Amino acid sequence: MPLRVALADDSYLMREALSQLLAGVPELELTAVCEDTYSLLEAVERDSPDVVVTDVRMPPFRDQEGIRLATGLRDTHPRIGVVVLSQYAEPEMALELFASGSEGRAYLLKERVGDRSELVAAIQAVAAGRSVVDPKIVDLLIVERRRATASPLDELTAREREVLAEVATGKSNAAIASQLFLTKRAVEKHINAIFMKLNLRESEDTSRRVKAALIFLAGEPAHAEPPHH
Repeated sequence: MPLRVALADDSYLMREALSQLLAGVPELELTAVCEDTYSLLEAVERDSPDVVVTDVRMPPFRDQEGIRLATGLRDTHPRIGVVVLSQYAEPEMALELFASGSEGRAYLLKERVGDRSELVAAIQAVAAGRSVVDPKIVDLLIVERRRATASPLDELTAREREVLAEVATGKSNAAIASQLFLTKRAVEKHINAIFMKLNLRESEDTSRRVKAALIFLAGEPAHAEPPHH
């Protein structure tokens, strides 16, 4: 038995392209082609498709109707798989789609639909209860994760981190210079660079030196100690 698929997109050209793409696949049966959320919901009730392929933004509001539809179907028709298509790489949309569970859900960029095999594979995957995420979305999520976990200390050079470690122990510039075998002038230059990279400006209530030390201590592992020479 071929998989029964209901298709929805507000763009006539996209609907035609997807219809022709899927019509030539013997493993699939296109049961409905819809232009808005209301007609798609009617098709779901009328035709009982195995999979819904929908644009992420659909009339009437053109917001996140595709996501809301996928979430709603999980409660009303849990056996229906949903493939959400998006024109833009929006990681937050993918996260919203999978917030209620990843089983039977796929998020693909429309640029992928030119490759029939990728779209068909996604349809078959969600019908079987599996999930699919566009590789570009995965890459963007990794980049955002790295950015979110990045520390301002990452901007410092190895020498600047050494200087900051000594600052965190409460040493004066002269003591740091002696400890690291630097001139006092060199220590001052390193500290000014540290303040700039950590975006620390002069403040009446708390000195930049104390703030820098706190950033260092918060960003270092609990067992870390300033280097000894």
